Order: sequence, then structure tokens, then C-alpha cells
Amino acid sequence: MLLPEKDDPDVYFLRTDFSNAVRWEEIGHTIGEALGELQMKAQFIEDRSLDGASPDDLLPILEGNPFYSFALIIDRASMESPESPVLVLDLFEEPGRTFRVVPSNVPNVHANLWLANMDFQDFADSVDPDGVFRGFPER
Repeated sequence: MLLPEKDDPDVYFLRTDFSNAVRWEEIGHTIGEALGELQMKAQFIEDRSLDGASPDDLLPILEGNPFYSFALIIDRASMESPESPVLVLDLFEEPGRTFRVVPSNVPNVHANLWLANMDFQDFADSVDPDGVFRGFPER
């Protein structure tokens, strides 16, 4: 499997559901638009050996990369939901912990985790009742 070995690209997404190529393209486009505002380089990794992989399956593969403390995964739930929530997998603080984020908030989550402005738990503890992070409430 091809995984980034350093901090290039800025962000990567692992595909673990190969059931719908059109939906995959739609999600990639939506994420690309959200990231484009920040001019972030994204890599979408398609490796059929990951088809159906769970976070538990991915953790041993991903944990050893010192350049990334989390992974962004487009799985079956991402593909089936109209909101396309991306699964975020913690590889550093609490390996294996997850939460979901809507594509429009991927840049916010990514930037803050990447720069260590916020911790994984700050986002994971701020999800809506359905487990999806849609942004912090307005104050």
C-alpha cells in the first residue's frame, strides 16, 4: 500500500469502500473544494487491499508513520451518508479512537491537529449526538 512517508501531501484520505465509483468521485470533489480554499495538497489513496478494512485493521499499518498523528478514511458510512462524513482515526494520543467530520470541516480539523493547536479529543469530545463533528457551536 502506498502511504505518504513524510509531510507531503498536506493531507491524505484512505478509501476503504469500493462499492460506488461515482460516489467516490463526488466525495473527492466535495473534499477538494473544501481544501482548495486553503490550497492544501491532498492525496486520495485507493488500494483495493483496504476494501472493507476497519479502523482496527488499519491501525497497525498506519501507526508507524511519524509524520501523521491521525488518518482520514472514506469508508462505507462515508459513501452511504448524504453528508459524506469522513472517519478520523487517532494514531497518536489514543490510538484507535475515532470520530467523523463533514467534508466542510475537514480543513479545520486537519489544520488544528497538524499544527497541534488542538488535540484529537477536543474534536472527538465535540461531536454531535450522531458522532459527527460539524463545527464548534457559536458562542
